[in-house]
Amino acid sequence: MFILSEMRNVTRIPPELFNLKLNDAIAGELNKKLANKVVLNVGLCIALYDIISLKESYIFPGDGASHTRVNFRYIVFRPMMEEILVGKIRSCSQEGVHVTLGFFDDILIPPSALQHPSAFNENEQAWVWEYDTADGSKHDLFMDSGETIRFRVTAENFNETCPTGPVTIQESQENIDAKVPYSLTASINEPGLGLLTWWDN
Repeated sequence: MFILSEMRNVTRIPPELFNLKLNDAIAGELNKKLANKVVLNVGLCIALYDIISLKESYIFPGDGASHTRVNFRYIVFRPMMEEILVGKIRSCSQEGVHVTLGFFDDILIPPSALQHPSAFNENEQAWVWEYDTADGSKHDLFMDSGETIRFRVTAENFNETCPTGPVTIQESQENIDAKVPYSLTASINEPGLGLLTWWDN
């Protein structure tokens, strides 16, 4: 679920941080810049793990800050494909079941990846697994918000969210609403996956 990713950066240290040790100042600036941000094709950055090497520091004319080339390793959230995770149902919609891990919310279980047969209940705004028991009776097992769910990661999707050129304010807002920088697609249509309460007994 978590990996170490090696990165390089030219880190700017403002003059007000010159009283700190260089390593501490750089660590603080790297965490300020990267923590809880998605790096394209890398994953969701969590925290600095260590600094591998520091090169020379430079001060450029007209800028009182120092600039240092840094090689470092960062803890990144990027689950492997087919990895099984446990989260909570955030909400349900016609698109499927939306799951959160607490620190990461962009996980979708589409209708085709739910237990079969499943149907969306408009009144309850929840997906329902229409489970047939061995004696022929039927049970409706609701996937309610807040329930703990076990799922398998089946795909990941990175989106470039940087502006590509001049756009109107309305287009800009539509792009922000439509694009999520990093999202996961998951599945629960196997025995043992789905709500933990289904498999308690």
